[in-house]
Amino acid sequence: MNNLEIFNNVCSLSSKMVTEKYSTSFSRASTLFQPEIRQHIYNIYGFVRFVDEIVDTFHDFDKADLLDDFERTYRSGLQKGISLNPVIQSFCTTQKEKNIPQHLVDAFLLSMKMDLGQIKDLNSDKYNEYIYGSAEAVGLMCLQVFVNGNVEEYEKMKPYAQSLGAAFQKINFLRDISADFNDLNRTYFPNVDFRSFSISDKKEIENDIAKDFAHAITGIKMLPISSRLAVFMAYKYYLNLFKKIRKTKPELLLSKRIRVSNARKIYLFGEMIVNKNLNLV
Repeated sequence: MNNLEIFNNVCSLSSKMVTEKYSTSFSRASTLFQPEIRQHIYNIYGFVRFVDEIVDTFHDFDKADLLDDFERTYRSGLQKGISLNPVIQSFCTTQKEKNIPQHLVDAFLLSMKMDLGQIKDLNSDKYNEYIYGSAEAVGLMCLQVFVNGNVEEYEKMKPYAQSLGAAFQKINFLRDISADFNDLNRTYFPNVDFRSFSISDKKEIENDIAKDFAHAITGIKMLPISSRLAVFMAYKYYLNLFKKIRKTKPELLLSKRIRVSNARKIYLFGEMIVNKNLNLV
């Protein structure tokens, strides 16, 4: 192994560590990817996670400046073929090897920039634009890895991947209403006043999510076995979270973050391992 290979290996390990430290659930699900898939997913996760942290967490810093600096470093690394930021280097490696379209990355960055502005009173078009960039585009980056550049397969599964990404993001919005509305002054859902968040408002959002889930499962069954188990695991986790949210009163969502217990997560993972061994998924 030469020095450049060592450097790239260190960068890959950095993205894996980001995944493991920031999300035990996603990290556990990622072990179900086949080895040729797994590292690329770590690389995508590390990149989007760092950007997400800039806009959601670093309140004591100039977020716009941090995001601009991160984007400049990314575009420079992509052009030059090397970046000394290990998370950016590993993502650029995946983007080039798997031919991830630039417009997907640009859409993601655009949505993150929207979070730096005023996320309130979004109309349907802006809401859909945000959902596409923040979630659907990331799902499509992963799909490009899953199909290994097969254009026909990508186009066939694209709408299902978008539905799954949208469902996940909308559930995140419901789960995080307390922090988004009370702490960050954000309201993503159009035509919903969270000062008077009603049962009918909540049910309308939930019905929309249920449609996304119903559409997405068809696409999950079409995925290659190398990625199907891990994606199905993520689907099961979010479905369980969605069931808990549906049982939660609107006023409680505004005061606490709903989560799936660690015991339940471990049970779901164990169930998936059994299904894998019995070739049921």
